[in-house]
Amino acid sequence: MSSRGLALAHPAKNVVVYRNGDPFFHGRKFVVNQRQFLTFEAFLNEVTKSIHAPLAVRNLYTPKHGHRIAELADLQDGCQYVAAGFEKFKRLDYLNHGRKELRGTGNSNHVQTCTVAPWKPNTAVRQQKPTHLTIHVFRNGDLLSPPFQLMISKSTLWQWDTLLAILTEKADLCSGAVNRLCKLDGTLVSSREELVNGSYYVAVGTEEYKKLPYLELLVPQDSVCRTCWHGLQANHKLLSQEKGMTTILKMKSIE
Repeated sequence: MSSRGLALAHPAKNVVVYRNGDPFFHGRKFVVNQRQFLTFEAFLNEVTKSIHAPLAVRNLYTPKHGHRIAELADLQDGCQYVAAGFEKFKRLDYLNHGRKELRGTGNSNHVQTCTVAPWKPNTAVRQQKPTHLTIHVFRNGDLLSPPFQLMISKSTLWQWDTLLAILTEKADLCSGAVNRLCKLDGTLVSSREELVNGSYYVAVGTEEYKKLPYLELLVPQDSVCRTCWHGLQANHKLLSQEKGMTTILKMKSIE
């Protein structure tokens, strides 16, 4: 390459991206160059996959003042940014682990803050309660496709419709959009508070729920999750038996 070609080449930029509204995500490092990302949209698509964003990333903001980044050229080497979908930028102290909401900023200019974030995870943060809820989802009536895993951030205040939209994208049902989420016995789940970490559910469209042996046919017997599921069932059965025995003994004592 000629010296003129070297002069025209843009140097690679190292940036860190956080998830909008997630106070415990440590950030993901990206190396941005023209050979890897021809467009800003291509970079946003890569960010979506790498940070496991619940919805497609469509905007980047500066972490302190929330100024929107419009193109690749606006990215600065060594700086941090916050990835968001179409929702509003959420003010948090993204550059410090275990961060709290920012009360406000005294600086009103548009200069980016490029404080270097620590790369090693904070030990104190790792000892805190899990920040994500993980569920496993089958497709209604489909005994050929294994369940997919979905991680739900506990810090994000989602509407139930948002979760159904995410399930629609991941499940890709033949019947179309996911309208309902059911337990394996067909019981309807209508809020995130009803979801149990590590449990199995069925994504249902406009059709009726089809009660099939999803777990038995699509989850390996040595699966840790399946073992936990059967363990819960066994415990429930044991408690029911003990309760029945107690009732019988009481009846005999009355006689």
